[in-house]
Amino acid sequence: MAITTNMLASWRAPRATLRRMLAAGQREDRALMLLMAGCFVIFVAQWPRLARDAELAQRLGEEAEQPLQMLIGGTLLAWLFIMPIVFYALAGLSHLALRPFGGRGSAYGARLALFWTVLVVSPLMLLYGLTRGFIGNGPEATLVGVVVIVGFFAHWGLCLAEAEFGPSADGAAA
Repeated sequence: MAITTNMLASWRAPRATLRRMLAAGQREDRALMLLMAGCFVIFVAQWPRLARDAELAQRLGEEAEQPLQMLIGGTLLAWLFIMPIVFYALAGLSHLALRPFGGRGSAYGARLALFWTVLVVSPLMLLYGLTRGFIGNGPEATLVGVVVIVGFFAHWGLCLAEAEFGPSADGAAA
């Protein structure tokens, strides 16, 4: 199944989609690719907001103005080099945190659940970036931000439940 088809299917049935992905076997290269693709889309989603911030700073003649290239460079560093490490740590912590509650999945399953969620939610981040870039801060950006946050945690919670407590977690090694 194509990745975009899986992403759409995941909004309808996240647990079933993750179950199919876990059934394909442990492929760390696939999990890393999902994470990097999601982080790249989120990085691109920041461009409209960064362009707006740089333009407004230039118009206001702020002393600490930063050129757009510097803002994009810093965002690149954050989303493609630092955030993947943060997501690896967060996935490991979530796996360990569910162990006392009967979580029987693997650390790979917890990673795949989080990394897949990052990629699935990344199109919403594109919408959020466009909203912040074209409209700026305001109730519209807040509403889209809330949708992104709720979508992320709902999807991650369902995927993590499948990875740790679902039938695919039976017999999985830590």
